[in-house]
Amino acid sequence: MSGAENSIVHVRDLRKGFGDTPVLKGVGFDVDQGDLISIIGPSGCGKSTLLRCLNALETLDSGEIRIAGVTLKRSEGERKLDSHFHELAHELRQRVGMVFQQFNLFPNKTILENITLAPLVVKEEPREVAEENALRLLEKVGLGGFANRFPAQLSGGQQQRAAIARALAMSPKVMLYDEPTSALDPMLVDEVLSVMKGLDNDGMTQIVVTHEIRFARDASDRIIYMEQGEIVEISDEDEIFTNPKDERTRRFLHKFL
Repeated sequence: MSGAENSIVHVRDLRKGFGDTPVLKGVGFDVDQGDLISIIGPSGCGKSTLLRCLNALETLDSGEIRIAGVTLKRSEGERKLDSHFHELAHELRQRVGMVFQQFNLFPNKTILENITLAPLVVKEEPREVAEENALRLLEKVGLGGFANRFPAQLSGGQQQRAAIARALAMSPKVMLYDEPTSALDPMLVDEVLSVMKGLDNDGMTQIVVTHEIRFARDASDRIIYMEQGEIVEISDEDEIFTNPKDERTRRFLHKFL
């Protein structure tokens, strides 16, 4: 992670709370183009909230988020959000793809229809273009020939790969994943992780909230360890496992090593 001027994702002093409960307490980091970043930490430490702020699904209380040239910024105590902020939030979402724990595919639509819906409606792509792109993406995630099936006809791993293809159909600059394998049978986890490794090889910037420590170690360019709403440590995948700098990181990783 280099300085902000070279980063595709730039986060500074990000704060978010719900009611009187602070969830993110001044989080900051940068991500370079093409990096795969894994965010690990105990449940409830703010990982998913951080991801939802990056996609503007949650509105930051204060701080700054810049992704692919779009900046969301709020001062502490600022209450009213004007129309310009909402326009920027919408623009930021166009640059970010999001993959959730649950696949969130429309059960009454085919896989092809699921993937083409947003490009047709949001980007107003011609149907022929949207369908051609969707078929290409299905091949990319190993689902060639599955276009006319419905979600219920696919395994969990296949549905999650279809969800990744759906996110890619909007041509995002950054992909975000919130525990993308947590709902899967252990036998199906690797087929999803292999797609993410393939995207990494293609140069896609990815930020992954995960409990898959083996994947984090094998695939990440950097690993962020969070605890109690704060970033405790940012390190490369080797150093954080062989020589973690913080006792809290050592304590957490000891359960897996």
